[in-house]
Amino acid sequence: MQMRVLILLANGFEVMEAACFTEVFGWASIYGDVNFDQFSVGLRNPIKTTFGFDVIPEGLLEEIIAEDFDALVIPGGFGDAGFYEEALSEPFLDVIRNFDRRQAPIAAVCVSSLSLAAAGVLKGRKATIYHQIGGARKAELESYGAIFVDEPLVVDGHLMTSTGPGTGIELALKLLECLSTAQFSQEIRERMRVPTPDAAWYQGAQV
Repeated sequence: MQMRVLILLANGFEVMEAACFTEVFGWASIYGDVNFDQFSVGLRNPIKTTFGFDVIPEGLLEEIIAEDFDALVIPGGFGDAGFYEEALSEPFLDVIRNFDRRQAPIAAVCVSSLSLAAAGVLKGRKATIYHQIGGARKAELESYGAIFVDEPLVVDGHLMTSTGPGTGIELALKLLECLSTAQFSQEIRERMRVPTPDAAWYQGAQV
């Protein structure tokens, strides 16, 4: 059996936030009964990352058919690196809307929650985002009608968001759980030696 995961990369994305998913689903493909085919796309090739080096995506967004994929992953990035120019562009937002219409899982790390919000899929839905005291990103998320929750990982139906690089591994494991089982996700956690957070971690304020 095979499932396909689309990793949507904006120029200026943060590598660690993508790598959490490639690692988790890579391990899952080795040790499970499902092959998770991960495919990275962007609007350009190469893509410059947050901290300056180039990444070559496997394809361009215009070349793929969104319906061919079972889940969507969107790493966040830095505005100074140009992240929002592509992450809030209509080609990105159209892909998000496609997955949302199909109720297919969408996992957004850090400020990529704004891509979901701008696509119109978070109105009246719970979500989180990287924020600081009085931060503009939290206010921007709420301006789209999202219900901000100050927790590291927030799941509302098929929509999953987390607050930053350090929460990405938990988001990846949650997506794996959604696409398989909680038992298998726990097995991969243990094989990868990823510590299990205590209950307080999941409810902890992020500032």
